[in-house]
Amino acid sequence: MSAVAKLEAAPSQQDVLALPTVQLGGLPVTVIDRQGAARLMIAAARQHRHGSRPYYFTSANGEVIAQARAKSEIAALFREADQIFADGQPLVLASRLLCSTPLPERVATTDLFHDVAKLAENDAATFYLLGSTEAENGNAVAAIRASYPRLRIVGHSHGYLTGEALEKKLDEIDALAPDILWLGLGVPREQIFVRDFGSRLSNVGVIKTSGGLFDHLGGKIRRAPLWVQKAGFEWLWRMLMEPRRLFWRYFTTNPRALYALLRYSQ
Repeated sequence: MSAVAKLEAAPSQQDVLALPTVQLGGLPVTVIDRQGAARLMIAAARQHRHGSRPYYFTSANGEVIAQARAKSEIAALFREADQIFADGQPLVLASRLLCSTPLPERVATTDLFHDVAKLAENDAATFYLLGSTEAENGNAVAAIRASYPRLRIVGHSHGYLTGEALEKKLDEIDALAPDILWLGLGVPREQIFVRDFGSRLSNVGVIKTSGGLFDHLGGKIRRAPLWVQKAGFEWLWRMLMEPRRLFWRYFTTNPRALYALLRYSQ
């Protein structure tokens, strides 16, 4: 039975995570398409056992591959995930050349969010949005509510919390018990958050790390044209939009990511 068919057949607690993976740059990436990933998130949230750690879903792109190869502690944080989705088109292209099973398509979080939101409207699944600045978080929530009026957002907060404020926020989120917590703190802060606080959120169904998702939803960052995305050059588009912040990052990480993909994929 295919991964998509399993999801459509209402998978059991064990089946939720029983999906094929391929090694890309040394990380196990789930072989799944966007719609399958969206159904998986809803199914996992519904079948999560309260009192246990939330399911932890994250995403990988070239920058993540480079960071994971450079720092073993970052690689370990990603390997703790229940699912790693391919957020970068270069990973899809690499899988077609280097892996026994190619990835069907890119599962970009900025697209996946909308797929999950549409399902959640009909399934009454609830969201909590944690991350970005207060202004951008608020803009994202306003845009989501305008696009998905039947979607239940039980709460939201910026991501710059420490000390007592963070402790109270963790208690608040757990009490609200959202089916899906969208966590936008950036790599590796969001992965560290799951490691350190995941067990405190036992009433949450799924934590999905989300990077700069809220900035996209709120309109701060524009997506690249579709043909640029499909060609695998959205990273270049983003660099041209924010050259001061991103030029050196991509200049240093892209060669490392390319080497890792060529050397540690199968």
